[in-house]
Amino acid sequence: MAGNRTFTMIKPDAVSAGNTGAITKMIEEAGFRIVAMKKVKLSAELAGKFYEIHKARPFYGELCAYMSSGAIVPMILEKENAVEDFRKLIGATDPAKAAPGTIRALFAKSIDANAIHGSDSDENAAIEGNFFFSQFERF
Repeated sequence: MAGNRTFTMIKPDAVSAGNTGAITKMIEEAGFRIVAMKKVKLSAELAGKFYEIHKARPFYGELCAYMSSGAIVPMILEKENAVEDFRKLIGATDPAKAAPGTIRALFAKSIDANAIHGSDSDENAAIEGNFFFSQFERF
């Protein structure tokens, strides 16, 4: 049974471009309720901890540098079938392949600077959400 919470974060490229409000509006208009939200800047060390699962991959260093390059906006979202519905809303990782009208089709600059993260499973949504919002786990 699919869960009703997911985790997302608006990435540095979209925050610095001033797209936070437009992206948040799309999220709410798609029926998601924002349970928790904040604007933070990750240190390289915290970015490394968040992306530790990718540590052995060749892009890990660049990913951590990028994610600590500017402010991000992490959020916990709530809606029936949250993970799957949110993945549809954000579109493919490569904005050139993202469906028209999706967040990445509208706001991503490239496959690397792709505007937004969305959890890929209920389990990862809980892990990722707790990384930023552990005090909200019973919210």
